[in-house]
Amino acid sequence: MTEIRSTSSSSERQPATKGRTSLALFFRQVIAELRKVIWPTRDQLVTYFIVVLVFVLFFLAFVSLLDFAFNSAMFRIFG
Repeated sequence: MTEIRSTSSSSERQPATKGRTSLALFFRQVIAELRKVIWPTRDQLVTYFIVVLVFVLFFLAFVSLLDFAFNSAMFRIFG
């Protein structure tokens, strides 16, 4: 079986160079991953936005009604 060995070890690198190369590698990998993303079309984006907006408004009204009901109940109980 053949062993694969790295030509440079982490102890041979200088700390400043290691930081810069790892940061550059990170950004290269981020860009590569962003190229794989399937971005939504404008129509899909508008549809998703409307769905989220309706969902948030519905739960805003629901929680507001619960708050009003509990507030009214507390004032009736405790005066």
